[in-house]
Amino acid sequence: MAMVGRRGELQALRAWVDEARAGHGRLVLCTGEAGIGKTRLAQEVAGLALAQGAAVAWGRCVETEGAPAYWPWRQVLRSLDLDADHVLTGDDRFKLFEQVTDEVRRVAGDRGLVIVLDDIHRGDEPSLLVLRHLADQLTSLPVLILATARDTTGLGELSAVERLDLHTLAATEVAEQLSAATADSGLAATVYEITGGNPLFVRELARAIADGAWRPNQPPPRSVREIVGTRLDRASDDCRRLVQAAAIVGRDFRLRTVAATLQRPVDDCLPLVDEATKLGFIENFRFVHALTRDAVEASLSTTERTMLHRAVAAALEDDPEEELATIASHHAVLAQYGDGTTARQWMVRAADDAVRRLAYEEGVRLYRQALTTRPLDPHESCEILIALGKAAYLAGDLQGCCAAAVEATAAAQSPEQAAEAALVLEAVPDPTINATAKRLCEEALAQDIDPALRARLLALRSHLAFYDGEQSRLDELSAEALDLARASKDDRALADALRARQEACPGPDGRAERLELATEMLQLAKRTSNPRAEMWGEIWRLDALVESGRLAAAAEELPRLRVAVDRLGGPVAAWHHDRIAACIAQARGLYAEAAILGRRGFDRMRPVERAPATGAYFALQIALAGHVAVTDEMRQFAQQPFEPPPRFVTLSLLSRAHLLLCTNSPEQAAASYQRAGPIDTWSLPAFFVLPAYVYATLACCGLGRYDDLAVLLNRLQPYRGEHAVGNGVAYMGPAELAIGRAAATLGRLDAAVDDLTTAVALAETAGAAGFVAEAQYHLAWTLFTRDRAGDRDRARPLAIEAARLVDALGMSAYTERAAVLVARLNGDETHGLSARELEVAGLVTEGLTNRQIAARLVISERTAQNHVQHILTKLGFTTRSQIAAWSSRR
Repeated sequence: MAMVGRRGELQALRAWVDEARAGHGRLVLCTGEAGIGKTRLAQEVAGLALAQGAAVAWGRCVETEGAPAYWPWRQVLRSLDLDADHVLTGDDRFKLFEQVTDEVRRVAGDRGLVIVLDDIHRGDEPSLLVLRHLADQLTSLPVLILATARDTTGLGELSAVERLDLHTLAATEVAEQLSAATADSGLAATVYEITGGNPLFVRELARAIADGAWRPNQPPPRSVREIVGTRLDRASDDCRRLVQAAAIVGRDFRLRTVAATLQRPVDDCLPLVDEATKLGFIENFRFVHALTRDAVEASLSTTERTMLHRAVAAALEDDPEEELATIASHHAVLAQYGDGTTARQWMVRAADDAVRRLAYEEGVRLYRQALTTRPLDPHESCEILIALGKAAYLAGDLQGCCAAAVEATAAAQSPEQAAEAALVLEAVPDPTINATAKRLCEEALAQDIDPALRARLLALRSHLAFYDGEQSRLDELSAEALDLARASKDDRALADALRARQEACPGPDGRAERLELATEMLQLAKRTSNPRAEMWGEIWRLDALVESGRLAAAAEELPRLRVAVDRLGGPVAAWHHDRIAACIAQARGLYAEAAILGRRGFDRMRPVERAPATGAYFALQIALAGHVAVTDEMRQFAQQPFEPPPRFVTLSLLSRAHLLLCTNSPEQAAASYQRAGPIDTWSLPAFFVLPAYVYATLACCGLGRYDDLAVLLNRLQPYRGEHAVGNGVAYMGPAELAIGRAAATLGRLDAAVDDLTTAVALAETAGAAGFVAEAQYHLAWTLFTRDRAGDRDRARPLAIEAARLVDALGMSAYTERAAVLVARLNGDETHGLSARELEVAGLVTEGLTNRQIAARLVISERTAQNHVQHILTKLGFTTRSQIAAWSSRR
């Protein structure tokens, strides 16, 4: 029968199918009330796609709770003749999502693929996560996904989505549908008034009219349920019982399950299926509509309903593995009328299975449901709460995890249970959660517990101290944890303790021990075949190599981390590789490669943990901006607000001040620096102290904050011979480079020459080509400024080599500056400034800000910024104070 009233929607979908088959897929979300025709429209599109040679796959979400995790995707994969259990398995969700995407891509091939996800508003959260992941990549796939939903509540953000909102039929369309159903079309106005134009209600009423079951002189039925209930009375007793049992099984049902529920042979049920089909209840072992199933279920008395739930559960328990959640849902109904122990056992079993399948949100739901059953003793309640907390953490619900840990602690019946409850929580950027974790941890440590558990608790307490900036406690806590873990011979405790101890060894003084810890972690990884331990061991080795300026060795070691990351899988592990690889590439002057790797890592990590993803990418952008000039993306990073974790606030303000100077925004840079507060109040993460001092030094050089610069110069002295890099996110060169630039800005030219000479040598030894060029340029400029006998002769080859390196590496931030310096050393003292630029230089000398210059000259602030930047470039300067000094001399 032709579909009525959907010509425009069908035309749009036909065009989208054609575009998808051409390689430009999309997600279409079809919404509307129950019975509006969403599934009917999807069937039309599926038929159209099949006629064109495309593959079609269906996945339907069930109307009741109890389907296995990823149920619609299991149906999709099976309809494509794929092993759903093989695809939807693994130890990392991102990898699992990628496996689904890879299989979809492979099946689509050149012919195209249409995936229909029916009633997605009922989908479990893991299934929605798969959809969101796949939707992000559809624009480059020959795949159209058509998802139907009654509304979009709970679906979250979906990429590349088109909306089709279906509306009720007009009166003329109702007449057309009545005519197609061989009903009296003269009743169209009456039917339209009764149904409101809902196609399903029109269809059901048309069937009742055609069958003589309803006439206009009778009271109008109030809903589809009422019509279906009337028709159910016309079925034979055996057919009615079959349809009612099927309704309890679900909208989609297996005949063997229904037969087992009725305790009848399957063959005896086949004629009853034919009768139910003829009466319009079912079609291909599926209720024709969710409302039809609802109406049948509503026809049951409470006694009949509970008996059928018990019979269905018993039928499914013979082969329970894929039906755990379904069995639990049937027992949940029975638990309302009796002992909930059996229901709870199935719920916990189903929740454990969901977590094992990486469907963490479904696990959380089932654990919470299990906690509502009675009777429930405190010991079992604690165990379920611990499992709930772990699942909530894996699902990213930190507040839910924290609440579960607190409840589990209250219910704990032994010191060991209290310890396990405390270990549900981990150190996170949220100080409120960390405060709770600290309290639970210390309460558990006050008890007499197993050494391995104590080691894990001490490791957690050490992590919390690290996040809180309690560096003084890290050494004691982590050392005790490691001693206990080694003595206990417990590998899990040892892994936790090694990570805690690594955090307690920041900076140059701790580097040797960190390398020893890396070796021990790698030995543990080899002994236990643990890819996560292998990843951490490799990361610690690479961090130490980069920090000590051994960039070539780090580049050679990088493939070992790649192997560990590939074994482990997932976006977090991949991000660790990309951020370190980007840092190494940036340090070696491979700027394009660094930008690509950094962006890839950022895109991978941002949906998982936004704060570390943004912080690492921000640091890389700052390092790149110093050498390759400011891109639009860097400018956006400098301007957009970002709330870092509490421990990183000061670091963020100092680094942002430096980046804002790179974007020629000195007023904003000054404001960012000012918000960091006096130097003595700065709170810096232990692994980022040297980079923070470098950012602050460069900011003070540009802002002319000479008093702070003198303090920073003293604070940098203990770091001589070291390289500024924080946990493998961005390399800022030898410490002597920042020391030399600070000394030059303060007019301590002799010291600056010595330090910048050392910086050149250290950067050359490290293989940091861009920092060799930067150090050569500033050394040549300092010699030119000092201008003693022989200084210009020494500066000239340095400037020429710096200019050559700058050009070879594409260091656009230094291109014009280096060229100007070479020209001036060769005797060209022309400044090349326009009359307007000379005027702006004079106003800079007066101490005016860009905004004040703009107001004085009646130009935009951005134009004033550009003038200042051109002056800096043409004169080879880096700070406004240099412009002022130059202008004063003129």
